[in-house]
Amino acid sequence: MSAHVMNKNLSSSLDENIKFFEELFQGDDTLRFRRFGNQRNLHMTYCILYINGMVNENIITDTILHPLVSTTFELNEVQGLDTMIEQVIDSAFANKTGDMDLLIEAILDGQAVLFVDGIQEAIIICTREVKTRAIEEPDSERVLRGPKEGFTECITDNLTMLRRKLKTVNLKLNSRVIGTETRTSIYVCYLEGIANPQIVEELNKRLNAIELDGVLDSGYIQELIRDSPLSVFKTVGSTERPDVVAGKLLEGRIALLVDGTPVALTIPFIFVEYFQSPDDYYLNYYFSSTGRMLRILGFLITISIACLYSALVTFHQEMIPSALVFNIYAAREGVPFPTIVEATGMLIVFEILRETGLRMPTLMGQALSIVGALVIGQAAVEAKFISAPIVIVIALSGITGLMVPKLKGAVILIRFAFIALSGILGLYGYVFGLAGLLIHLFELRSFGVPYMYKLMLLNFKEDIKDTAIRAPWWYMRYRPGLIALNKIRNTTKNRQRNKQ
Repeated sequence: MSAHVMNKNLSSSLDENIKFFEELFQGDDTLRFRRFGNQRNLHMTYCILYINGMVNENIITDTILHPLVSTTFELNEVQGLDTMIEQVIDSAFANKTGDMDLLIEAILDGQAVLFVDGIQEAIIICTREVKTRAIEEPDSERVLRGPKEGFTECITDNLTMLRRKLKTVNLKLNSRVIGTETRTSIYVCYLEGIANPQIVEELNKRLNAIELDGVLDSGYIQELIRDSPLSVFKTVGSTERPDVVAGKLLEGRIALLVDGTPVALTIPFIFVEYFQSPDDYYLNYYFSSTGRMLRILGFLITISIACLYSALVTFHQEMIPSALVFNIYAAREGVPFPTIVEATGMLIVFEILRETGLRMPTLMGQALSIVGALVIGQAAVEAKFISAPIVIVIALSGITGLMVPKLKGAVILIRFAFIALSGILGLYGYVFGLAGLLIHLFELRSFGVPYMYKLMLLNFKEDIKDTAIRAPWWYMRYRPGLIALNKIRNTTKNRQRNKQ
């Protein structure tokens, strides 16, 4: 707020207040002034200020204009504005203030401000109207079974969806504003008695340190509060599903909801969460566990198969069965490039096609995929630019990469790094790369929690139940010990035990 505004006090003169706000919003034609008076007491004059398009004008007419024009109430300095709020204004939220900063903030937030001539205070009245899209299932997190609703850009709708799932007074929703120009509202959500207070305190400390002029998406916050900002792995989770956020809160995690974006953040985030899907907790645990193990296998295949193929064909032909190695070399006859160049080039082409398909409209993206995968691939093999086996290897690497979409960015970089190492050192390069990756993952922390927690098997009996497998619900009686404050889930038996 400028010094000009900070030093300004509200005047008792209606004309002076209107003149001040006209100068303050100079150049903004959306600001509306509506002067009116009482039909019985002509000396009582009022003015409503609001921004066109951000308020519901029917609410202004019904709750402010009609009651004040027709009332027999006579305002005086003794009564102040309190009696007017209690007896005349027909609104669920109306609050008087003389703070200029609060008045400006309210106008910018879509509220109406009522000035009364002769009174050095004003009334902020809730008239905000936010037009939002319908609640839909998020495209990136579709499930076969379970709730079909996702967050929207309206934070009040998001908080309502979360509150509907967690009907407890222990759900705490702490608000704050970040961004000197955007004044973006964010909410820190956690379950008191379950979330670790030290993690809540650390999160608030990092949020307090943010100095930005604008926050347009939760991605801004995610990047500013994360641990190890140079790592390719994210240490702050994200989701568009309220049921996922509710599940995380029940495990002792903390969620961040940001106004204007459907993506919520969850803290802390550990490596095994990449392989978890909302479906896992709604389907039978046999199918859930199978699906999760396939995702882990897909991750290993997508980062390894291209570099292993390059290393074996280039340095370790003796490890390939004779019949297969003859077929590979027969297929490579006439190809002018070494295998490492073939693999790198095909991976780059695959990423170009994938990125282009994402940016195109749906129908064009499908056509592009067909042209890229079939026409260009087949033509490149027939023209002897590449060999047929490398097409199979890269296709398998690409398809398995889609099984873990949250790891997309990290997988791309790891693939290229592993191929470079294998192209120089063969299988030794792959082993060195894999060892370096594991060392990096075990070094990472997310708000003090080891990134590989649950895979480190600190407590085999408890930690194995929600990692590579999803155990039946009757076995998952404990929350993650390093994340939650209260480790025992609050079942009926536990409640009775706590009472005793």
